[in-house]
Amino acid sequence: MARIYEGQRSPSAELMGSEFVSFDEERGELTTRFTPPPSFASPRGAVQGGLIAGFLDEVMGGALLAVTQAKFGEEGIRLPLNLDMNLTFLRMVPLEPITAKGRVVKAGKRVAYLEGELLDSEGQVLARATSTALPTPLPGRET
Repeated sequence: MARIYEGQRSPSAELMGSEFVSFDEERGELTTRFTPPPSFASPRGAVQGGLIAGFLDEVMGGALLAVTQAKFGEEGIRLPLNLDMNLTFLRMVPLEPITAKGRVVKAGKRVAYLEGELLDSEGQVLARATSTALPTPLPGRET
């Protein structure tokens, strides 16, 4: 079975400089590396907060895609339609490669609970997020 989460990236993921690292099916955890472009800088010289949310949204969504693909195959792939997203900024996110981990805490047919974190090169947590989302089919595959 082809792994979508290892292959094609969305235009937003490409803009954020995303790169697939690994998927741990047992933990339901997707690891991605992002290389923020210089245009993501805030006046302080770090990544702007709304764009940090984008990194976390991307990796949490990728985790749901990977988990549902692993569990149900190509036809069962689901992407999140966020109902909410809560962010905690712990440190400034530098304009250098960062690691993102997204996890599916629990996923049912109607609701998925997701979490994610961004880490610097030394493994320190920079930001965390949680999301409650509706699992939806890939666009064009509505069932």
